[in-house]
Amino acid sequence: MKLLRKILDGIEPAFKDGGKLSLFYPLYEAADTFLYTPADKTSTGSHIRDSLDLKRMMTTVILALTPCIFMAFYNTGLQANQAIASSSDITYIDSWRIPILESLGCKFDPQSFVDNLLHGAAYFLPVYIVCMTVGGLWEVIFSIVRKHEVNEGFLVTGMLFPLTLPPTIPLWQVALGISFGVVIGKEVFGGTVKNFLNPALTARAFLYFSHAGDITGDRVWTAADGFSGATPLGVLATLPVDGPVNIAEAVNLSWMQNFLGTVQGSMGETSTLACLLGAALLIRSGIGCWRIMAGVLLGAFGLSTILWLVGSEKNALFALGPHWHLVIGGFAFGTVFMATDPVSAAMTATGKWLYGILIGVMTILIRVINPAFPEGIMLAILFGNVMAPLIDYYVIQANVKRRKARYAA
Repeated sequence: MKLLRKILDGIEPAFKDGGKLSLFYPLYEAADTFLYTPADKTSTGSHIRDSLDLKRMMTTVILALTPCIFMAFYNTGLQANQAIASSSDITYIDSWRIPILESLGCKFDPQSFVDNLLHGAAYFLPVYIVCMTVGGLWEVIFSIVRKHEVNEGFLVTGMLFPLTLPPTIPLWQVALGISFGVVIGKEVFGGTVKNFLNPALTARAFLYFSHAGDITGDRVWTAADGFSGATPLGVLATLPVDGPVNIAEAVNLSWMQNFLGTVQGSMGETSTLACLLGAALLIRSGIGCWRIMAGVLLGAFGLSTILWLVGSEKNALFALGPHWHLVIGGFAFGTVFMATDPVSAAMTATGKWLYGILIGVMTILIRVINPAFPEGIMLAILFGNVMAPLIDYYVIQANVKRRKARYAA
């Protein structure tokens, strides 16, 4: 490591102002600060309350995502291997992956833990690599043009976005989506901490509306050709209703299966358990806001309970009790990792509660009242992002009025 430090120090002058490679200083700075703690120190009294900086914050978020990343590997492979084992008419969806997997000893056995991990990795890793390469390139371009550092925030965006995608997503769409999320969702507003929308959700929403056939529907969730498997929300959205609905029988899945995440869905969003493990780390470290998470749960639980009690003779989603809403779809993932984005969320303490409750209520409204969008958490969070500045404004104004009234008295 001392040799590497010496090499970096030796080439640094070439990247400084006036050096031959000064245009590419953001690249040098990104590599240096990724490997070592920055040497810069304040010369006067600073106001840092603890040792947490942006790099450590993003590293903690990535660690919190680890259980979801594991499920992206395991469950993607499990669903594909189960589909392949269930019928001789089902084949592998991409032939170029077959020799690679077979050379690694994969037998496509759904009972094999290793086979499931390998098969899932063959789909998740290409999506992740394309996302990081293209998105990272945009980050570097804007850093060079604006002459500022490459921000570590993209490490989280580049991990969140692949976790929200189906395994069969074409790689060129991954590149297109992350380009839209980084450029239009963040950089046009000035870059990190200046964006008012979550970049990863902006990227997914763009693909959701521009290439819906490859990100929704029955055939995108399992990496096996000829297999059709709708998500639980997709099943309920189109289920004919004729009397009481038993959710477990309707979706042919138990509540526990949905909680563990061994179901059809986006690669990293299916497991509520994995999200809870991540939430525990984020809350314990003080990075994830528990008020927002609790607000989302409160809003969703309250409205879903009302709709569940009201019932409907035409819409099966009314029969979805609050305990089911919490484990189906990307609700847990969105609540823990998307709604709590410190940049696009509300900033005031009261505002965080209102912001979370708004997202929870909007999620259930979109899921139940409008079955055309059975997965409502994405749109609900983006709506909350747009409303967050207004929520904070009125919270602050209310505080100002209370203080004026107190002083006047």
